[in-house]
Amino acid sequence: MRFQQGQRRVVWIWLAAIILAGCGPAEQIEDVAPPAQVSVMTLEPIELIVNQDLPGRVAAVRIAEIRAQIGGIVQQRLFEQGAEIKAGAALFQINPAPFKAEVDSAAAALQRAAAALARARIQADRLEPLMQAEAVSRQVYDDAISLRDQAAADVAQAKAALARRQLDLQFASVEAPISGRIDQALVSEGALVSPTDSSPLARIQQIDQVYVDIRQSAAALEPLRQALGHQVQPSGPGLAVDILSGDGKPSGVRGRILFSGIDVDAGTGDVLLRILVDNPQRHLLPGMYVQARIPRAHYPAALAVPQQAVIRTGGQASVWVVDEHKLAKRVAIEVGELVGRRYRIASGLSAGQQIVIEGIERLTQDTQVAARAWQPTATIERLSVIAR
Repeated sequence: MRFQQGQRRVVWIWLAAIILAGCGPAEQIEDVAPPAQVSVMTLEPIELIVNQDLPGRVAAVRIAEIRAQIGGIVQQRLFEQGAEIKAGAALFQINPAPFKAEVDSAAAALQRAAAALARARIQADRLEPLMQAEAVSRQVYDDAISLRDQAAADVAQAKAALARRQLDLQFASVEAPISGRIDQALVSEGALVSPTDSSPLARIQQIDQVYVDIRQSAAALEPLRQALGHQVQPSGPGLAVDILSGDGKPSGVRGRILFSGIDVDAGTGDVLLRILVDNPQRHLLPGMYVQARIPRAHYPAALAVPQQAVIRTGGQASVWVVDEHKLAKRVAIEVGELVGRRYRIASGLSAGQQIVIEGIERLTQDTQVAARAWQPTATIERLSVIAR
């Protein structure tokens, strides 16, 4: 009995030894983990332009309100509403008949004054030798000279009155003071108009060039002044900006900043920026909502990493870097602007380093990695950003 128990004990010990011998190497093989698969990119300097998109409104360069300079009845409208008008073109015709009559009356008054002047001159010329021969008194001669001078003044006054009546007749044809696009007529034929009317006859807006007025924080003016060459001038080349449509799409139109306002809005802290834009196709209309892409900074050789590579812990930004031994190292960095889904690296990295883009969740400090090149969705040669 004891012999059988001893044999059983030997068998169990032998089986345990076999199991331990068979399991030991497998467990050791499982303890050796394979390298983590990651995608990396090599940092290279790129040109980086930082922009800011600001909303704005289009305004005409010049606006002229067409008003009557004389009172009368509008006989005819001489333009097509919404058409391009040249300066000096006739727009409205006010009934000229009363003014023609006044011109004729003033012309007759001038003729009468001229005749009186001729008679006064003849009389003065006749009395001069008689006065010298003492045939007439000095008083009679002086009276003749005075009448002659008064007749000359009457002629001058009649000429001025005629010129005024001719000017009124000219004002019966209402002309465009500037070139531009005219809006709809605000009066129709048969309307009685006068210089004291509160509303104009029509409006002309020059839109071959337009202004885009935007508001900018006063705190952000200093970088803009630096971009303008440390000064903002009302004339000169200015700082070139791109004009976008209301939904942020490029419109292919460019302008230049003319000046910034000198007053800061006490409620918002903003100042006015005015942009002059050439508009030969008249695509930009007054009152239209657009956006202006204003350059803020230019980095000719900046380092940038994709947004997904940056890790933030307690407000500190960091990235995973693969060293020459294929080990992952976590490096603290300082980031700048977010540019086209890439952060500009202000400090912490240098050109030539390999940054982990994909596979970050598999990494711990000094993890052995197997790196492959990261393939971006699009090749970015020149970056621009909306800095917010």
